[in-house]
Amino acid sequence: MAAAPLTSTDTADTDDAASRILDAALVQFGHVGVKKTTIEDIARRAGVDRATVYRRVGSRDDVVRAVYAREIARVLTELTSLSDNPDSLEDLVADTLVTVVRRWREHPLVNRLLVLEPERVLPQLTVDSAQTMAMSIASTTTILGQAVDAGLLPDLPDLTARAEIVCRIAHSMILAPSGMLSLTTEDELREFARRYLVPIITR
Repeated sequence: MAAAPLTSTDTADTDDAASRILDAALVQFGHVGVKKTTIEDIARRAGVDRATVYRRVGSRDDVVRAVYAREIARVLTELTSLSDNPDSLEDLVADTLVTVVRRWREHPLVNRLLVLEPERVLPQLTVDSAQTMAMSIASTTTILGQAVDAGLLPDLPDLTARAEIVCRIAHSMILAPSGMLSLTTEDELREFARRYLVPIITR
Protein backbone atom coordinates (compact mmCIF):
# COMPACT_ATOMS: atom_id res chain seq x y z
CA MET A 1 0.00 0.00 0.00
CA ALA A 2 1.40 3.43 -0.91
CA ALA A 3 2.02 5.87 1.90
CA ALA A 4 -0.37 8.75 2.16
CA PRO A 5 1.12 12.04 0.90
CA LEU A 6 2.20 14.56 3.49
CA THR A 7 -0.31 17.28 4.15
CA SER A 8 0.60 20.86 5.05
CA THR A 9 -0.21 20.02 8.67
CA ASP A 10 2.13 17.02 8.58
CA THR A 11 4.91 19.18 7.13
CA ALA A 12 4.38 21.87 9.75
CA ASP A 13 4.49 19.24 12.51
CA THR A 14 7.71 17.82 11.06
CA ASP A 15 9.31 21.23 10.83
CA ASP A 16 8.20 22.10 14.36
CA ALA A 17 9.63 18.87 15.78
CA ALA A 18 12.95 19.37 13.99
CA SER A 19 13.12 22.97 15.19
CA ARG A 20 12.45 21.96 18.79
CA ILE A 21 15.11 19.25 18.55
CA LEU A 22 17.71 21.72 17.26
CA ASP A 23 16.71 24.29 19.89
CA ALA A 24 17.14 21.65 22.59
CA ALA A 25 20.46 20.49 21.18
CA LEU A 26 21.80 24.05 21.08
CA VAL A 27 20.98 24.54 24.75
CA GLN A 28 22.30 21.10 25.76
CA PHE A 29 25.56 21.51 23.84
CA GLY A 30 26.02 24.89 25.48
CA HIS A 31 25.58 23.39 28.95
CA VAL A 32 27.78 20.29 28.77
CA GLY A 33 29.33 20.16 25.31
CA VAL A 34 28.75 17.62 22.57
CA LYS A 35 30.71 14.70 24.05
CA LYS A 36 28.59 14.54 27.17
CA THR A 37 25.30 15.00 25.31
CA THR A 38 23.27 11.96 24.33
CA ILE A 39 20.32 11.60 22.00
CA GLU A 40 18.27 10.91 25.13
CA ASP A 41 19.30 14.28 26.60
CA ILE A 42 18.25 16.08 23.44
CA ALA A 43 14.97 14.18 23.18
CA ARG A 44 14.10 14.84 26.81
CA ARG A 45 14.81 18.57 26.51
CA ALA A 46 12.84 18.77 23.25
CA GLY A 47 9.88 16.86 24.67
CA VAL A 48 10.07 14.04 22.11
CA ASP A 49 11.26 10.44 22.11
CA ARG A 50 14.60 9.15 20.80
CA ALA A 51 13.02 7.75 17.67
CA THR A 52 11.73 11.18 16.73
CA VAL A 53 15.22 12.67 16.98
CA TYR A 54 16.62 9.95 14.73
CA ARG A 55 13.72 10.22 12.28
CA ARG A 56 13.59 14.03 12.07
CA VAL A 57 17.31 14.87 12.27
CA GLY A 58 19.47 11.76 12.59
CA SER A 59 22.38 10.70 14.77
CA ARG A 60 24.15 12.94 17.25
CA ASP A 61 26.69 13.92 14.58
CA ASP A 62 23.81 14.77 12.25
CA VAL A 63 22.30 16.93 15.00
CA VAL A 64 25.62 18.73 15.51
CA ARG A 65 25.91 19.47 11.79
CA ALA A 66 22.30 20.63 11.64
CA VAL A 67 22.78 22.96 14.62
CA TYR A 68 25.91 24.47 13.06
CA ALA A 69 24.18 24.90 9.70
CA ARG A 70 21.14 26.57 11.26
CA GLU A 71 23.23 29.00 13.31
CA ILE A 72 25.23 29.94 10.23
CA ALA A 73 22.03 30.38 8.22
CA ARG A 74 20.66 32.71 10.92
CA VAL A 75 23.72 34.96 10.68
CA LEU A 76 23.60 34.94 6.88
CA THR A 77 19.91 35.86 6.92
CA GLU A 78 20.71 38.80 9.19
CA LEU A 79 23.47 39.87 6.79
CA THR A 80 21.18 39.78 3.78
CA SER A 81 18.73 42.09 5.53
CA LEU A 82 21.52 44.69 5.92
CA SER A 83 21.51 45.26 2.17
CA ASP A 84 17.82 46.15 1.95
CA ASN A 85 18.37 49.92 2.17
CA PRO A 86 22.11 50.66 2.34
CA ASP A 87 23.25 54.29 2.47
CA SER A 88 26.60 53.54 0.85
CA LEU A 89 28.78 50.62 -0.14
CA GLU A 90 31.26 51.57 2.59
CA ASP A 91 28.58 51.41 5.27
CA LEU A 92 27.22 48.14 3.90
CA VAL A 93 30.64 46.44 3.93
CA ALA A 94 31.42 47.81 7.40
CA ASP A 95 28.05 46.73 8.83
CA THR A 96 28.47 43.27 7.32
CA LEU A 97 31.94 42.72 8.76
CA VAL A 98 30.92 43.97 12.21
CA THR A 99 27.85 41.72 12.25
CA VAL A 100 29.77 38.61 11.21
CA VAL A 101 32.67 39.06 13.61
CA ARG A 102 30.50 40.12 16.55
CA ARG A 103 28.01 37.28 16.11
CA TRP A 104 30.71 34.60 16.10
CA ARG A 105 32.83 36.16 18.82
CA GLU A 106 29.78 36.38 21.08
CA HIS A 107 28.08 33.13 20.09
CA PRO A 108 27.62 31.09 23.31
CA LEU A 109 27.86 27.67 21.65
CA VAL A 110 31.00 28.48 19.67
CA ASN A 111 32.71 29.98 22.70
CA ARG A 112 31.67 27.10 24.94
CA LEU A 113 32.85 24.40 22.54
CA LEU A 114 36.13 26.17 21.85
CA VAL A 115 36.82 25.76 25.58
CA LEU A 116 35.30 22.30 26.13
CA GLU A 117 35.91 20.56 22.80
CA PRO A 118 38.15 22.53 20.45
CA GLU A 119 38.92 19.33 18.57
CA ARG A 120 35.26 19.15 17.55
CA VAL A 121 34.47 22.74 16.65
CA LEU A 122 37.75 23.72 14.96
CA PRO A 123 37.44 21.20 12.10
CA GLN A 124 33.94 22.55 11.44
CA LEU A 125 35.50 25.99 11.02
CA THR A 126 38.58 24.88 9.08
CA VAL A 127 39.18 21.62 7.17
CA ASP A 128 35.47 20.67 7.18
CA SER A 129 34.21 24.18 6.44
CA ALA A 130 33.46 23.73 2.72
CA GLN A 131 29.70 24.00 3.21
CA THR A 132 30.05 26.96 5.58
CA MET A 133 32.37 28.79 3.20
CA ALA A 134 30.10 28.09 0.23
CA MET A 135 27.10 29.47 2.11
CA SER A 136 29.08 32.54 3.17
CA ILE A 137 30.33 33.25 -0.34
CA ALA A 138 26.84 32.83 -1.82
CA SER A 139 25.36 35.18 0.79
CA THR A 140 28.08 37.79 0.28
CA THR A 141 27.67 37.59 -3.49
CA THR A 142 23.93 38.19 -3.01
CA ILE A 143 24.63 41.20 -0.80
CA LEU A 144 27.03 42.66 -3.37
CA GLY A 145 24.53 41.93 -6.13
CA GLN A 146 21.94 43.96 -4.25
CA ALA A 147 24.48 46.77 -3.99
CA VAL A 148 24.85 46.59 -7.78
CA ASP A 149 21.07 46.81 -8.17
CA ALA A 150 21.03 49.83 -5.84
CA GLY A 151 23.64 51.60 -7.98
CA LEU A 152 26.31 51.49 -5.26
CA LEU A 153 28.66 49.17 -7.16
CA PRO A 154 29.41 48.47 -10.83
CA ASP A 155 28.31 45.10 -12.18
CA LEU A 156 31.74 43.48 -12.01
CA PRO A 157 32.30 40.17 -13.86
CA ASP A 158 34.30 38.66 -10.98
CA LEU A 159 31.97 39.63 -8.15
CA THR A 160 31.91 36.11 -6.72
CA ALA A 161 35.71 35.96 -6.59
CA ARG A 162 35.81 39.28 -4.74
CA ALA A 163 33.12 38.01 -2.36
CA GLU A 164 35.22 34.91 -1.66
CA ILE A 165 38.33 36.97 -0.85
CA VAL A 166 36.33 39.08 1.61
CA CYS A 167 34.83 35.95 3.19
CA ARG A 168 38.26 34.38 3.61
CA ILE A 169 39.55 37.51 5.33
CA ALA A 170 36.56 37.63 7.69
CA HIS A 171 36.97 33.89 8.36
CA SER A 172 40.61 34.35 9.37
CA MET A 173 39.65 37.27 11.63
CA ILE A 174 37.23 35.00 13.49
CA LEU A 175 39.68 32.10 13.83
CA ALA A 176 42.75 34.22 14.63
CA PRO A 177 41.49 37.39 16.34
CA SER A 178 44.92 38.52 17.55
CA GLY A 179 47.44 40.15 15.25
CA MET A 180 49.38 43.33 14.68
CA LEU A 181 46.20 45.28 13.95
CA SER A 182 43.81 46.07 16.78
CA LEU A 183 40.41 44.80 15.63
CA THR A 184 38.54 44.55 18.89
CA THR A 185 35.98 47.34 18.83
CA GLU A 186 33.24 47.99 16.30
CA ASP A 187 34.91 51.25 15.29
CA GLU A 188 38.16 49.42 14.57
CA LEU A 189 36.35 46.78 12.52
CA ARG A 190 34.47 49.44 10.57
CA GLU A 191 37.65 51.34 9.78
CA PHE A 192 39.33 48.11 8.64
CA ALA A 193 36.39 47.30 6.39
CA ARG A 194 36.33 50.74 4.79
CA ARG A 195 40.08 50.96 4.30
CA TYR A 196 40.92 47.41 3.19
CA LEU A 197 37.80 45.46 2.20
CA VAL A 198 36.03 48.08 0.09
CA PRO A 199 39.01 48.42 -2.29
CA ILE A 200 39.05 44.65 -2.78
CA ILE A 201 35.44 44.82 -3.86
CA THR A 202 35.63 47.94 -6.01
CA ARG A 203 39.07 48.09 -7.65
